[in-house]
Amino acid sequence: MSFTPNGKHLIAGDWRSANSTFASQPVSGSASEFALGTAADVDAAVKAAEEAFWVYGSSSRAARADFLDAIADEIEARGEQITDIGTRETGLPEGRLQGERGRTTGQLRLFAKHIRAGDYLDQRHDEALPDRPAGPRPDLRLIQRPLGPVAVFGASNFPLAFSTAGGDTASALAAGCPVVVKGHPSHPGTGEIVADAIDAAIKSTGQHPGVFSLIQSNTNEAGTALVQHPLITAVGFTGSLRGGRALFDLANQRDKPIPFFGELGSINPVFVLPEAAKARGSDIGKAWAGSLCMGVGQFCTNPGIVLIEDGAPADAFETAAAEALGETQPQPMLSEGIAEAYRKGRDTLRNVNTVRAKLQSDGSGRTAAPDFYVTDGDTLLANPELSEEVFGPFGLLVRVRGVEQMLDIARAMDGQLTCTLQMDGGDHKAAGKLVPVLERKAGRILANGFPTGVEVADAMMHGGPYPASTNPSTTSVGTLAIRRFLRPVCYQNIPEDLLPDDLR
Repeated sequence: MSFTPNGKHLIAGDWRSANSTFASQPVSGSASEFALGTAADVDAAVKAAEEAFWVYGSSSRAARADFLDAIADEIEARGEQITDIGTRETGLPEGRLQGERGRTTGQLRLFAKHIRAGDYLDQRHDEALPDRPAGPRPDLRLIQRPLGPVAVFGASNFPLAFSTAGGDTASALAAGCPVVVKGHPSHPGTGEIVADAIDAAIKSTGQHPGVFSLIQSNTNEAGTALVQHPLITAVGFTGSLRGGRALFDLANQRDKPIPFFGELGSINPVFVLPEAAKARGSDIGKAWAGSLCMGVGQFCTNPGIVLIEDGAPADAFETAAAEALGETQPQPMLSEGIAEAYRKGRDTLRNVNTVRAKLQSDGSGRTAAPDFYVTDGDTLLANPELSEEVFGPFGLLVRVRGVEQMLDIARAMDGQLTCTLQMDGGDHKAAGKLVPVLERKAGRILANGFPTGVEVADAMMHGGPYPASTNPSTTSVGTLAIRRFLRPVCYQNIPEDLLPDDLR
């Protein structure tokens, strides 16, 4: 069954139209008109979220867990319609969206399980010591408490798992924080149907309607107003370095600055160590090409740069990678703007001296095909722009002089979401030199794999030093993500009947 959007904002349980609209840009099918969010819409949504917080923030963990499970159920009930409109808007294949839907409902249920267990509360109790010789100690109890209303920005490349009911929304709701989502204009219809699922779950579980709102927009006005609203206490963002940095600066320029948890950009370097290169350079090259082109290269963990020692193994890697990339047909990107930015970024790097094009794409319009360039370690070190993210299927092979130059490059790199080591048994000594550097550069270090799969799990870290993210101590994937929307509160000598339920 096809889904026809109503094109309205969802504000505290009300579907509201607007005086101005914008048109979606689907890959297939007819465009739809959507309400264009204003500062007034944002204000209404945030004030409703603040009102909801006084109820939702102190609700039981069991009630919030039931709510998260209900959202997952409602999303699954709309599964075919979500896939239908998602494929029309984004061009992503049905299988990808079905898998992403499962990831989305899975992380909602994971957070439900996580808060039922209660370990995230980090409860601590120092009992009173009235007769301590050094002086009496008061009764001290500490627990994590929710921050307040949270702003979430939908991501272009994951219309489900990082958008309306994605990881930021799930973790904020789990923490006890109402959410106002600024939907991404690349998939507004997908955002609307997921918002409808959340609204149904609100009604079925008896939540305050202000616990969730969706504001649609394709301009900066709504996003700016959301970050600057005085009742917003934190922001979750996944997107470009330029857009994220602008919002990060706004969050810090407020009269009362707030935490901005932004995932911004990463090239996710792959270090192919000598023994692995000799033993399986061709196989690694082919596998890297497959990871590079996954989702038309539109993953934040896309392995955009690979480093390998110059020589015959590098030749084998380059040949195998070029052959695999050359077999990849042009595919539609998530939006015309992303496709245009991809070509612009690629062409900028094309003009750097001593960078040669091994494979150049002929994609046009909204489509893109892989581009594969080759350079050496000295050129990379002398041209920092070569280490900047090109969002799409762009790969740069860097032929280095040896492990020592790999170390020099690793030390010079900006923060990353991931760093990967391709290594065999004889490479452990070299890897031992790299790991202490890489753990200062990335949130996740991999061995003998590729980073384009991010498991939703307790031990996952999806973040890293700037510009990978704006807070290297936090993650946007996995249960640790809930900590972003909590803060510790200590209760000293507070009577038990005035404590939060979880401390009694």
